[in-house]
Amino acid sequence: MITRPDDSDRHDVDLLIVGAGPCGLAAAISAQRAGLRARVLDSGAIASTITQYPYYVKFFSTAEKLALGGMPFLVSDDKPTRREGLTYYRAVVRHFGLDVRQYERVQRLEQGERGWIVHSESMEGRLHRTAARAVCVATGYFGSPNYLRVPGESLPQVAHVYREGHGAYDQDVVVVGGGNSAAEATLDLWRTGARVTLVHFGPTFDKKIKPWVLPDVENRMKEGAIAARWNSRVASIEPGVVTINGPMGAERLPARFVYVMTGFAPNTTLLAEAGVPIDPATGIPEHDPATLETTLPGLFIAGVVVAGYDANKIFIENGRFHGDQIVARLLGQAAPAAPRLSAELDT
Repeated sequence: MITRPDDSDRHDVDLLIVGAGPCGLAAAISAQRAGLRARVLDSGAIASTITQYPYYVKFFSTAEKLALGGMPFLVSDDKPTRREGLTYYRAVVRHFGLDVRQYERVQRLEQGERGWIVHSESMEGRLHRTAARAVCVATGYFGSPNYLRVPGESLPQVAHVYREGHGAYDQDVVVVGGGNSAAEATLDLWRTGARVTLVHFGPTFDKKIKPWVLPDVENRMKEGAIAARWNSRVASIEPGVVTINGPMGAERLPARFVYVMTGFAPNTTLLAEAGVPIDPATGIPEHDPATLETTLPGLFIAGVVVAGYDANKIFIENGRFHGDQIVARLLGQAAPAAPRLSAELDT
């Protein structure tokens, strides 16, 4: 349990949060409101996951369900856009005066006698050492894509993040995947004039495709505007060609650009290196669901890391309350009731 700091306190902060996404920022707000000193470190910018969204994207959830700390999130339409989301979360940092250190990558978590030592490095190469009574890892998942692990995947024409289709106008492209990202990228590429083939290892799209996206992309496929190769896997990628293995054997598809939309895995490297057991089947770090404390005292998790490989369980809508659970544990209080989650997703 953390007590209030006094003049003899030897720690730089009470809670060091790794990750400046919405869930990490929310945890900092919760700690600050409880009178604890919080600091947030991120290897990129504030809300860096949202910067990776396609430029045209809108959130699934309403602005109210994405708001932090009770600060109003005003938008021009029914759902916030990518730009409005980034504007809002920057405003959150300013409004609450959060101590956020951008472009400072945490290299290692070291367990000390009375807390943790966080070793980090700035983009300019400056090394930092922060003493913290407790640490919360809220690193998200966008930095660790699910690789195909096939020859040629590292070629410059292969992307694991999709932003827009303009550069693929009048080009042959292959989209790999069967989820929301793959379906939306396929449609956007087709609309910008690319010749698109979608490749997926399953017999059809995944079950959780957005209801307004699925009929659109399926109709384009039925009319022959978009090609599809179901029950097929990529074997290799070469300049201008993607080789797949499907029901009819090997096939070479023309592709100047390849978009691998196979999702992302939770980033648990820091936790594993610190000694937290990670379930190999689920990807979930071992933790107490009520407090979000891992097997190592004073080391917590928040955001999508809590859900492991099943990223459809944790969204901004419910992950923004993880900080309240963590702070309650640090102050020796009962864990707050879990928030009710609507049927909507964040993005």
